[in-house]
Amino acid sequence: MTHMYVIQGGSIYTEDGVVRNGHIIIKENQIHQIKHFPYEGPLEVIDATGKHILPGFIDIHIHGGYGQDVMDASTEGLKVLSEGLLKEGTTSYLATTMTQSEAAIHSALKAVSKYVNQSQDSPQPASEILGVHLEGPFISEHKVGAQNPAFVQRPSVEQVNDFQKAANGLIKIMTYAPEVEGAEETLKALSNEIIFSMGHTVATFEQANEAVKLGAKHVTHLYNAATPFAHREPGVFGAAWTNPFLHTELIVDGVHAHPAAVDVAYRMKGNKAFYLITDAMRAKGLQDGTYDLGGQDVIVKGKEARLASGALAGSILKMNDGLRNLMDFTGATLEDLWRVTSYNQAKALNILSQKGSLTEDKDADIVILNDHIDVLTTIKSGYVVNNTDDK
Repeated sequence: MTHMYVIQGGSIYTEDGVVRNGHIIIKENQIHQIKHFPYEGPLEVIDATGKHILPGFIDIHIHGGYGQDVMDASTEGLKVLSEGLLKEGTTSYLATTMTQSEAAIHSALKAVSKYVNQSQDSPQPASEILGVHLEGPFISEHKVGAQNPAFVQRPSVEQVNDFQKAANGLIKIMTYAPEVEGAEETLKALSNEIIFSMGHTVATFEQANEAVKLGAKHVTHLYNAATPFAHREPGVFGAAWTNPFLHTELIVDGVHAHPAAVDVAYRMKGNKAFYLITDAMRAKGLQDGTYDLGGQDVIVKGKEARLASGALAGSILKMNDGLRNLMDFTGATLEDLWRVTSYNQAKALNILSQKGSLTEDKDADIVILNDHIDVLTTIKSGYVVNNTDDK
């Protein structure tokens, strides 16, 4: 179904508020019209009565899932991952790398670039890679988390440009430690081209705020792998809360951050400077067991993924589950929260003219949810994919 059809009924979440019992006309790969009254006419209808219709989710920090990892440097693997992500309502994402050898990072970046080129030539129902989130290697060896300390290196303009060349210009976000040697010069030179996101860092409150003045914009997975808040040393967390120019990612799985900590972050940042992310690894969508993450074994049990040392190693979170958790932890409504799953990401990536909200003439990237925030249907560029997973 890609020609012209209608999504009828339900609650349509738009920038101007919720349209109830109206309809959306999809034409080819775009949102053609949004109307405030029921549809009557000859077009095929998707009945969304009683359902919630949101823009497709955009995950700006995800390493893998469904048995695949971006660092595998496999175009076939990226295809499997991209197809799997539609089941959780994710219509676009940033393929996220890890701290590994330069050769391994190069291979991964080239594979992403190749896959993006291939998928543009043959559109199919799969989540779209919008670019790359380069997480490491320019981090602090004192806050590696589940990254491999053997491959940590210092940033330089030359090295970032080298990676960007391998990625064919696709690096959109770069996690880095602002306090390390070379970080300031690299930030000053490249902050107009790449979003610098502070993470895996031991920066002080002052260093974090100084980095913002020089062009840093994001905090990578707030509360994880950075300096915590203390009443006399507010740290990176304190800077994230209080600096209006800092936007924050959060892994809302109930494991990476206590529900109350998530609530505090949302109260401080609101729905304009907050990004729901999964930071998922290859075990997402699979059974409990032992999996590989960047060459290290990860034990997955229940909702947790940990190294043998006990360190958290990414998540197995799905975007819709993160949204449900966020509603539970904050008491905020879907009307407030849909922006943190799509609009803010599209705005940050400068693609708001195409994605991120349900607006006429934008891409038909849509997710239909029930009251429990289960994904019933994902629409990607007009392609309709019904989720047949058992609820």
